[in-house]
Amino acid sequence: MAARGLLRAAGAVLRAPARAYAKKPAAKSKAKGVPKEALKGPEVCTDPAMLATHAMGVNYFKEGPEVALKPDSEYPDWLFKIHLGPPKKLEELDPDTLEYWRRLRKYNTWQRNRLKKGKKL
Repeated sequence: MAARGLLRAAGAVLRAPARAYAKKPAAKSKAKGVPKEALKGPEVCTDPAMLATHAMGVNYFKEGPEVALKPDSEYPDWLFKIHLGPPKKLEELDPDTLEYWRRLRKYNTWQRNRLKKGKKL
């Protein structure tokens, strides 16, 4: 009988609740009806003369003047040859270029992913 009581006590210890995550402490607010201050974004310049002669938002220092734009002759030629429009379609690219084959690989990857997403086990 004593052994049976000892086994029951040991079983109760083994059935103790498993560990769980600690409870998060409740945040106490000191002032209940006071709205929080909204975050403000950077100031937007609306002066047309300043926008035409300076690169606004490029200066990464906290204080100091904005960066002035130089004449086009002081910038490299490749800067003005950059394609800024939407990406060219595969049909518009030349098959002998590396850009064509990279775009083709990207389209094929997208197609495979779409097909794989619809498969069921």
